Amino acid sequence: MDPFRDEPTVKTEPTSRPGLASDLQSRIVAGLVLGAVTFALAWAGLIPFGLLVAVVALIIGWEWSKVTRAGAGTDLAFWVQSLAVGAACVLALSKLPVLGFAVLMIGTILVGLIEWRGRPLVSAAGVLYSGWPALALLWLRGDEPWGFTAILFLVAAVAATDVAAFFVGRTLGGPKLAPSMSPNKTWSGFIGGISAAAGAGALCAHFTGGNVVTLALTGLALGIIAQGGDLMESALKRSFGVKDASNLIPGHGGFMDRVDGLVAAAIAAALLASLINPMHPAAALVLGG
Repeated sequence: MDPFRDEPTVKTEPTSRPGLASDLQSRIVAGLVLGAVTFALAWAGLIPFGLLVAVVALIIGWEWSKVTRAGAGTDLAFWVQSLAVGAACVLALSKLPVLGFAVLMIGTILVGLIEWRGRPLVSAAGVLYSGWPALALLWLRGDEPWGFTAILFLVAAVAATDVAAFFVGRTLGGPKLAPSMSPNKTWSGFIGGISAAAGAGALCAHFTGGNVVTLALTGLALGIIAQGGDLMESALKRSFGVKDASNLIPGHGGFMDRVDGLVAAAIAAALLASLINPMHPAAALVLGG
């Protein structure tokens, strides 16, 4: 989750500073609550965690529809996308992730055909954006006995990136990272964020007995990818003239706004694990081989 996302560049009077402090406080509280719920359900097992992942994936699909199709929300393409993502999650929970992947690809094609007069590629991409990370998370969590640890490592790396990038960037400032995508992000924040993600990897190795260097580099890579996902989601919203995907989370915006880094990092982690050991992806991720 990302309770510390940079605010868009807006000219404000000094009297607005208390409001900004209050907004940051609400972000921290909401972020902690979301983090606690995620931790508890991931620890409880694959099925409880799977229900959480499926619900969030469906919400992200709804938000994607609102952003990319002028507030369409629950149109035909959304329902087809929801059916594909929901079915993929069920298949992943049934230990059939390959079939889940196939269902997502079919859903992607169908949504593209439904929206062929509008924005077929962008609409179709929404199926993958919400479905691929859900499939990745459930695939990793389902690999016992390391599934929970893999999810914890992944979320910790992304959270460390977000928090460190926010505070280091605000403290040190400096050159902007990608002003056309996200005006307030800085190179100092980027470096601080990926350094913290590397630290999360090294800490994971300490507890799992994995290779410290390998896991630190894995955390570093996940931090880079998470920040890339953050920037791409910001660019998408900016291209459609939208500030937040929705207002479902107090002080945060929408789920799509909060888990953009995790979306990208989850897909990358699953791809990496599949290259190392597709039979035991969670073990491959947290043991470094």
